[in-house]
Amino acid sequence: MASSALLLLLLAAVLRPGAAFYLPGLAPVSFCEQDKETPECKADIELFVNRLDSVESVLPYEYAAFDFCQVEKEKRPSENLGQVLFGERIEPSPYKFKFKEEKKCEDVCSKSYTTVDAQSKQKLEFLKKSMLLNYQHHWIVDNMPVTWCYEVEDKNKFCNPGFPIGCYITEDGHPKDACVINSEFHERDTFYIFNHVDITIYYHVVENEGQGSRLVAAKLEPKSFKHTHEDKPDCSGPPMELKNTFTGEVKIRYTYSVSFVEQPDLRWASRWDYILESMPHTHIQWFSIMNSLVIVLFLSGMVAMIMLRTLHKDIARYNQIDSTEDAQEEFGWKLVHGDIFRPPRKGMLLSVFLGSGAQILIMTFITLFFACLGFLSPANRGALMTCAVVLWVLLGTPAGYVASRFYKSFGGEKWKTNVLLTSFLCPGIVFADFFLMNLILWGEGSSAAIPFGTLVAILALWFCISVPLTFIGAYFGFKKNAIEHPVRTNQIPRQIPEQSFYTKPLPGIIMGGILPFGCIFIQLFFILNSIWSHQMYYMFGFLFLVFIILVITCSEATILLCYFHLCAEDYHWQWRSFLTSGFTAVYFLIYAIHYFYSKLQITGTASTILYFGYTMIMVLIFFLFTGTIGFFACFWFVTKIYSVVKVD
Repeated sequence: MASSALLLLLLAAVLRPGAAFYLPGLAPVSFCEQDKETPECKADIELFVNRLDSVESVLPYEYAAFDFCQVEKEKRPSENLGQVLFGERIEPSPYKFKFKEEKKCEDVCSKSYTTVDAQSKQKLEFLKKSMLLNYQHHWIVDNMPVTWCYEVEDKNKFCNPGFPIGCYITEDGHPKDACVINSEFHERDTFYIFNHVDITIYYHVVENEGQGSRLVAAKLEPKSFKHTHEDKPDCSGPPMELKNTFTGEVKIRYTYSVSFVEQPDLRWASRWDYILESMPHTHIQWFSIMNSLVIVLFLSGMVAMIMLRTLHKDIARYNQIDSTEDAQEEFGWKLVHGDIFRPPRKGMLLSVFLGSGAQILIMTFITLFFACLGFLSPANRGALMTCAVVLWVLLGTPAGYVASRFYKSFGGEKWKTNVLLTSFLCPGIVFADFFLMNLILWGEGSSAAIPFGTLVAILALWFCISVPLTFIGAYFGFKKNAIEHPVRTNQIPRQIPEQSFYTKPLPGIIMGGILPFGCIFIQLFFILNSIWSHQMYYMFGFLFLVFIILVITCSEATILLCYFHLCAEDYHWQWRSFLTSGFTAVYFLIYAIHYFYSKLQITGTASTILYFGYTMIMVLIFFLFTGTIGFFACFWFVTKIYSVVKVD
């Protein structure tokens, strides 16, 4: 993914001004009427079906897991690694139509169920359970989600990239989920299945290029009909109901209608806008995000000003000392110059964390950069995860180099153990957690379960590419001379005086993560929504800005606290700097727990375990990421001030 993206950038640079290029798989497709069909302009419009998911369950299921109308065996679209990891399973559907050929109440198939047959009863119960949990269809036309648009509060229109299987009226007559859209849904303890869809396809005529038309939107309206004429359905009659206590036999006939509407004002390049603009709370959250960023920038400026003014005075005062008598009056951070670069306890573990953190930091930066350029937009399905995984694999060299360089500066000599731990410790923890979650998904029969072949491929990428690259990086890291420190380390450690409450390790670490978390928690809401509430995330430009501000905030907060600890003559800064900014991950975990209980409607033991299992992976990655930022910033700060001030 990264190499193809770089190639595209080079192509864009050499193309003549005004020439357009498109990402692979995202080029516009032209459609014509059947009698005007050419190799460049086709008449057949394919409708693909994706997995079904629910906000009340973490378990998605393939379309084939449900007893819906199936298509004869056709070639399914190829899926990239990111789509497989996210559990997307795109398949061809039996819904076939041609451009500008309208159909009314077209029959698709019929399904029969009886409570006498155990297999048939099981299929019916699974269908009812899915309606109870509000599972949603996800259909695709011309790489566009088929959306269900409806009015919400204040007569605003919300377009959902999915529509429900059906809905349920509770025993006390309360309509759940989509049952509120139809007053005819009133029978208590009854399921209503949406067995008919009115599909409307909007197109834009390309006049200047003479290449037919391009699809700019696909919308549908789900309906429920108990067809009065089984042989020739006319989409009339009462809603298709399924009593919860039903016994006997029932037949469900699936139908659809399709119409075409010209949309001259909507261009192909802007066809995602109507979906993204209708996302809930977007406009309110934009104001909140801007407000949060202004506060964070203001606090960062305050931290920088305090640091510059205080340090400037200290350095000026210390550099004016000429006599030995004056030197005896030294205090603060200069007193610990003989211990400041003393190797930390558990230096092996810290160096391994730094190597993995550097790998994640570079991967995140490059991924977000490509996302800002539009390469990883929602239209390019699975590209974001594919890019992240490929980059992580290829960035094994920086991980090994960073880990070995710092381990050598800590005086370590067990370089084999260091490189092995860098290669396997953190990735192994993530893979073990991921594998356990995958076992649960396998047991539940979910489409999110990674196939065995894909697991083998991931292990092959890890062992055959990432691990050798880590060894190469470690080789160059150990080959180079140790990092030169500006001051020598004394043989006898200096005694650390008793610390006040605010300069003790734990309070400082807890306070250090508050400011970085304050600049991300609103974006965190959007990200968690995109993962667990199945909403689209598209604000990559703003996310990249928040990423830069997070790096700055982690650095400044860690440097500030590090300076206070050094002034209190506590020279154990290595682990403290890592944990100070890394503690942001603990706030992330607390917020994820709050989000689970306050925002989500997830039910079931398996879904709960999956939520917290995947959350722990994200927390670990975030811990390594933020902790490494804090350590690098503090290392630069300590090296800088002790090289500026002349000490013996």
